[in-house]
Amino acid sequence: MKITTSLIDKLIRLRMGETLPSSAIRGEWVEELLRDGVLISRSHGSRRSIMASSPQDLEQSLKYIDERLGNLDKIKDLLSSEASRSEQATETGNSKLVSVRSCPGFPVNSYEPITCCLNGRQIIINPEEGSFVFITDWQSFSVPKDVLVVNIENMENFRLVRQQQALFSSMFPGKQILFVSRYPQSSDLRSWLQTVSNQYVHFGDFDLAGINIFLTEFHKYLGVRSVFFIPQDIEGRLQHGSSERYNAQYQRFKNLSSDIPSLQRLINMINKYHRCYDQEGYIER
Repeated sequence: MKITTSLIDKLIRLRMGETLPSSAIRGEWVEELLRDGVLISRSHGSRRSIMASSPQDLEQSLKYIDERLGNLDKIKDLLSSEASRSEQATETGNSKLVSVRSCPGFPVNSYEPITCCLNGRQIIINPEEGSFVFITDWQSFSVPKDVLVVNIENMENFRLVRQQQALFSSMFPGKQILFVSRYPQSSDLRSWLQTVSNQYVHFGDFDLAGINIFLTEFHKYLGVRSVFFIPQDIEGRLQHGSSERYNAQYQRFKNLSSDIPSLQRLINMINKYHRCYDQEGYIER
């Protein structure tokens, strides 16, 4: 059973003696409560409604159906406050009462030391090779304004930034670069990017879907300080890219366009050669 605020609100209304349309709440467990007489079904012409026979019987039966429904008021408070698992365990003894994200945030990486700030304290981002740093308290994380923030969509590229150092150094000479990733998938990274003023570079696959992700999920929110990473040799690489993936994406993205000249040129190249190129190809083996 999926516990939602809407479901809890309906159950509380039933407990308070209200009548609900039968279409408002459905499931095998509802049918079970109807068979047991805990819920009563009534017809009104072509419409049917349900109500609880008694608040006490409803609460007791809900507890047997799903232990999470043993205290409707408590679970509503937890849903409203998006309580952490530790708070849930403290309040109810069950840390899985409501599904919440236990590890918000995003990973960061760098191939040279970068002095940042986390919770008001200095932190040096300089992971050992084979590791990266995960920023959980991203709301209190900041970086110097002159640091370039590069979002790497593919986790293999993100892990192996040192094997792409020559590429980034040639494209952005003299710039300190903080690499970030939105793995696991969430809006935390984008929300953080909206709070800082750093220049943003999006490094994704060189295909229509990857460009669409940049335009709709990042450029739309970050505006002119966001650019799509386009290596100087991309046209030559596209000529030997994947035609299968281009064909698979074409119908969905065939009308994709951009008012950013460099990005439109990339779109034109992809459509010219009918091929896509994976960013993993830039990892030096």
